[in-house]
Amino acid sequence: MPAAPGRRLVVETDGGARGNPGPGGYGAVVRDAESGEVLAERAAFLGVVSNNVAEYSGLVHGLRAAAEIDTAAVVEVRADSKLVVEQMSGRWKIKHAELAALAEQARQALPPGQVRYTWVPRAQNTAADALANAVMDSGGTIARDHTEDRVPSSAVSGPGRAGRADGQQAGWSGAHDDAEEAAAAEANAPRSSGTPLPRHDGEPVTVVLVRHGVTAHTESGRYSGGDTPGPPLSELGRRQVRGAAAIVRRVGTDLWPDLPTPSQLVASPMVRTRETAAALGEPLGLTAGTEARLAECRFGSWDTLTVPEIEAGWPGQLLSWATDPDHRPPGGESMADVGVRVGAVVRRLAADRRGSTVVVAAHTVVIRAAVGLVGQLPAAHWSSVRIPPASVTIVRVWPQAGADGHLVGDLTVVACPAELGA
Repeated sequence: MPAAPGRRLVVETDGGARGNPGPGGYGAVVRDAESGEVLAERAAFLGVVSNNVAEYSGLVHGLRAAAEIDTAAVVEVRADSKLVVEQMSGRWKIKHAELAALAEQARQALPPGQVRYTWVPRAQNTAADALANAVMDSGGTIARDHTEDRVPSSAVSGPGRAGRADGQQAGWSGAHDDAEEAAAAEANAPRSSGTPLPRHDGEPVTVVLVRHGVTAHTESGRYSGGDTPGPPLSELGRRQVRGAAAIVRRVGTDLWPDLPTPSQLVASPMVRTRETAAALGEPLGLTAGTEARLAECRFGSWDTLTVPEIEAGWPGQLLSWATDPDHRPPGGESMADVGVRVGAVVRRLAADRRGSTVVVAAHTVVIRAAVGLVGQLPAAHWSSVRIPPASVTIVRVWPQAGADGHLVGDLTVVACPAELGA
């Protein structure tokens, strides 16, 4: 006579790698299906692995924890990996040998007939996600059991676990050969360094803003705006942007590993920024496009002048320009003017490039405007943000606008010095 079904359990499982492959780990939570009570937690740092290996590892250890509670348990696995859910449900073929071995370990943990798989959005998988992130941060292991009320192991009828006939589920032989390709976007999704705020919907664009290196005008203290193509980088400026390129090349790998790796490069049309973009693009294998709205602020009559020369000709107006968002230099632009065009570019990137990283070679006032808009800093205070030559600033922006029309985003780093990449 067949054994009675065991305890009903839910296994929530997640895994990821910061970079793909990269430092990875998994998390799994076992709950009572009726009460939602947490019965067990498992998590471990795995070293350098792929996202998919981390996801499957979470599944294996979650099912093993469920089996420790009751070997006859009827389990619903909830995972935010479509690849795991579709492959373990038998609808997609497992082509990779390492994943196939892990899938077999999952079937060994509990008979496939006792387990069903449900895909859930990442936002509904926060407990397992938090465990995975915790061990990726610490490099450690978590094994917590929250109940001593273990159900004794129950007899399992039928063939042994490794060779159960029902392990080959309906549709297995006709599974999609391109399952891995269909899941590529998911597999390459970066692992977050923490749970996103509820107000953030969808995937943000990551914008890496790099100020150009110094020019002869920078070294002599002269204003150099967007009125003309401007001077090229000096020898020092070229060395600076090589340091910046070394930093940007590591974004999404060993620096800020929760971010996507750069996939697009955009430059202001000025000579110095196009030269900077060329240096940034070489290690990335990217060629820069240009965007006129990223040109430096037009300084009009002040262009090529030093601060003392501007003060002599227009006493007090330089300070007014820096602190009054609507004050324009003669024939030039105000902070608010720059903010309008920079904001339009950032909004377009958030709409068109969500989930990716875009590197932008730009200028002091342009980067100040981006930081101010994302951080919701009043334009009158943008000049208080210091942006040294060749420094790296990273912002993330979500596609939706706030209730007041402001950008929804966060500041990851402001003005990381290029010297750190030298």
